[in-house]
Amino acid sequence: MDQSPAEPAPDGTSAHGQPGVYSTPGAGFERDTRYLTTRITADGRDGWHVEAGRYRLVVSRACPWASRAIVVRRLLGLEDALSMGVCGPTHDERSWTFDLDPGGVDPVLGIERLRDAYLRRDPQYERGITVPAIVDVPSGAVVTNDFAQITLDLSTQWTAHHRPGAPDLYPDALRDQIDEVSDEIYRDVNNGVYRCGFAGSQESYDRAFTRLFAALDRLEERLAGRRYLVGDTITEADVRLFTTLVRFDVVYHGHFKCNRDRLTDLPVLWAYARDLFQTPGFGDTVDFVDIKRHYYEVHRDINPSGIVPRGPRLGGWLAPHGRQALGGRPFGDGTAPGPVRADERVPAGHGAG
Repeated sequence: MDQSPAEPAPDGTSAHGQPGVYSTPGAGFERDTRYLTTRITADGRDGWHVEAGRYRLVVSRACPWASRAIVVRRLLGLEDALSMGVCGPTHDERSWTFDLDPGGVDPVLGIERLRDAYLRRDPQYERGITVPAIVDVPSGAVVTNDFAQITLDLSTQWTAHHRPGAPDLYPDALRDQIDEVSDEIYRDVNNGVYRCGFAGSQESYDRAFTRLFAALDRLEERLAGRRYLVGDTITEADVRLFTTLVRFDVVYHGHFKCNRDRLTDLPVLWAYARDLFQTPGFGDTVDFVDIKRHYYEVHRDINPSGIVPRGPRLGGWLAPHGRQALGGRPFGDGTAPGPVRADERVPAGHGAG
């Protein structure tokens, strides 16, 4: 989802489609939300039925929007039902690529670029080639790249394939609250960091900066007396906030100029983020090397040299957080996921260890 067009400048020009250009001078950043909204459901209402082995989730560990799907898939134990293809951390204006695979070809889809699967869906496709995307393996065509709906459907439509003990990340009784909190997180935090980083004017940056940190202050207050955002268990809302927080100090603080505070300067959010990071299914999916390479190498208009910083130190992610004192049951009546499958482990040296 990081390959989205910038808002047109006052003269009508746009940065979209230019290699390494994400910010339009004189304009604020507005995300292109024209997704492929076809849903894969248990009843097949859109023509696509949930079916084990039929679909492939394509992600990049660098992308926060894709990371949501990685975390949810692992928490729910969908590895056997929904295979996962992992793109490398960098891309050009054409597409994410499968350069981590032997020969640079996805072993299931048989393609080098995710763009090929989008063109199978629509030969005239002109929108962003984004991750996450779910591809129909038999046809090789993308079914959906609607990142927000993808994780909700993994929770509610793929239940027949959940592992025994899978947590309920979107419980019926809390959905309205989860949706409300998630909307604020998306608007002011998940997308807020991008509005700072891709701002094309001082005014648009200032507005985005103020809005982002006001939201983080509210979340700091909300989480001071409760372990999780909604209820006493991990929900979809926590997954959505985590993927931004885990990237905050390594890329958003410096690269996107979100520098009023580091995450480590916000004691409640820092402890909350460590609590999730140390929970199976969260930190064991995080690839800090890919995250830094993506942002610093791809966004050449705001980092022309492409130099990737060596820091910050990451050992603090494994430090005690003390959040257990607030109570809560991470997985509710369920259980933690088992060890990461050998073929899906984050490479050695790419985590916080």
